Amino acid sequence: MFNSKSTFIIAELSANHGGNINIAIETVRAAKRAGADAIKLQTYTADTITLKSYKQDFKINGTHWDGLYLYDLYKEAFLPWDWHARIFQVAKECGLVCFSSPFDKSAVDLLESLECPIYKIASLEITDIGLLEYVASKGKPMIISTGIATIEDIELAIETCRNAGNEDICILKCTSEYPASPEDANLLTIPDIASRFGVKSGLSDHTMGTEGPVVAVAVGGTVIEKHFILNKNVGGADAHFSLDEIEFKQMVDSVRVAEKMLGIVDYELTDKKMKSRKFSRSLYIAKDVKQGDIFNEENVRSVRPGFGLHPKLLKDILGKKAKLNVEEGTAMQKSFYV
Repeated sequence: MFNSKSTFIIAELSANHGGNINIAIETVRAAKRAGADAIKLQTYTADTITLKSYKQDFKINGTHWDGLYLYDLYKEAFLPWDWHARIFQVAKECGLVCFSSPFDKSAVDLLESLECPIYKIASLEITDIGLLEYVASKGKPMIISTGIATIEDIELAIETCRNAGNEDICILKCTSEYPASPEDANLLTIPDIASRFGVKSGLSDHTMGTEGPVVAVAVGGTVIEKHFILNKNVGGADAHFSLDEIEFKQMVDSVRVAEKMLGIVDYELTDKKMKSRKFSRSLYIAKDVKQGDIFNEENVRSVRPGFGLHPKLLKDILGKKAKLNVEEGTAMQKSFYV
């Protein structure tokens, strides 16, 4: 699904639906206009992701959502399950891949009924081995965010997928801050993930702006995920670090330019390079020379353009006698000296 030479760019819908299915549907269409390859959902309910408890363990501290309880946050942010079929249908009509992050087995079952083509494991679920086993057993491509994971967590997640017979794995570097600061991005981890674990790698980006995905592609990332919102006036739990349509399109355009600029390892002289090469340096007669004159640094020089002898021959020519009269501005030739 994401094995092409082009970076697979995912617009993350997440909680950016304002509790309105029409906003969710229009967000899918906007993602297509902005150049996304895929729209990603999150499939959970407050009851499948946490407990309805108001003990201190369940109170959020140290984040943008300080003071909220987990149950209340997820109750507000979740995407109603009866919207999923319609969103999958609209995405298909738009030519977008639609898939989701399931947070329990019942969510996987729902997504299987919708023929979900890819599964994403959210960063905070990377340690949920039972969920990983169940998702991997479906044989679909797996995208897993690192976020809070240690190397051991990543190794175990990959091993779990492989033990389930699933080798189609992409690990996304992710910083679990909302928003994340650039100095915490550490995008050089992306190529290390690919080489260390033998998987595809990419970025789930929570930084503000569009620079992160471009840098990620430059260091070898093949999948980019970024939170997407139709309009920031929609509000919601993730609005503060999401890109709107204009910003997302700028990101996509920049990534596509970066892909073109990376190109291939190339030392060949193309026709374009050859046209420019004529303006490189070569040896020219810098003052009129008479037959028998000695070539020196005043009458033969390395200058632009490039129609004369290679500058590396200058030392060999200095001290040689001219075989004939040569005017200033003539491209140096081997037939001019003995």
